[in-house]
This record gives sequence, C-alpha cells and structure tokens, in this order.
Amino acid sequence: MTQSTDVLTHFDAQGQAHMVDVGGKSSTRRIAVATGRIEMLPATLALIASGTAKKGDVLGIARIAGIQGAKKTSDLIPLCHPIGLTRVAVEFEVLPAESTVVCTATAETIGQTGVEMEALTAVQVALLTIYDMCKAVDRGMTINGVTLLEKHGGKSGSFVAGK
Repeated sequence: MTQSTDVLTHFDAQGQAHMVDVGGKSSTRRIAVATGRIEMLPATLALIASGTAKKGDVLGIARIAGIQGAKKTSDLIPLCHPIGLTRVAVEFEVLPAESTVVCTATAETIGQTGVEMEALTAVQVALLTIYDMCKAVDRGMTINGVTLLEKHGGKSGSFVAGK
C-alpha cells in the first residue's frame, strides 16, 4: 500500500515538467532508508560470501558503488536537486537459505528537500554492481523488491512503509 496525493509536483499548471522550487522551504534534517534484493544461484552466493569472486570483494565494491550512486543521483534523475549529503550508509545481509543478498541504504542531509531518491539510487547501484561483478557465473540473477522503507523530516513529516 502506498500513500499518495492528488498533485504531481514536477509539473506546472500547463503540464510542463519542471524542477520543484524548494527555495522557500526550511532546511531540516532529512533521512531516508531504502531496500532491495538480488537473488542468485547458491554457488554464486557462496562465491560472494567467501570473498573468492574473480573480481574481488563483491560486497565491499558494491558498498562503495552504492555510496557513489547516491552522490550522483541528481546527474541520473533529471528533476532531482543536487543535495549535500551528510551521510550515506550501505549495508548487506546475506541470506543463504534464499540465495539472496539484501541491500539497505540510508541517506541523510540537512536541507530543503528529501533524500528518498538518493537512498533508492544507492540500493539500485549497489545491486547492479553485484550483478556486474558476478554475471560471468550467473546471468540469471534478479533484482527486485526495491522500495522506500521510511523517510523522516521536511514538511510532509515521516513515512514508514506499511503504516
């Protein structure tokens, strides 16, 4: 279930796409947490977990890629504001029983607009990096379940998925 409003803020009164004006908004502490998962063959997960993948430390490199992705969000998503991030954390949980790696990213700033897109981008880029590093042994990996778990700060307050 998602929360929605009737207004798409990236369109003006004439229906033209535009960057939202955040100039009149107060700077507040803003936090967003997103998650996603990549499913793979058990042998692929074993390579990742053992650290013996041919290209190196898959999760370590994916963590750095996710952080870089968050920092580059406004270059990738046309109407996103460039944001001075104060913190980005990317964490992984290996689930052997499901042959899955779960990625959770947290983005934070003190500013006039939220960091949901940065957290979501961090997750996507981290998971894509895992795919890239392991595709030689498993092209059937699937990335799914990428979602915003929570966001806090700003005029609209807090959002927690499922509540």
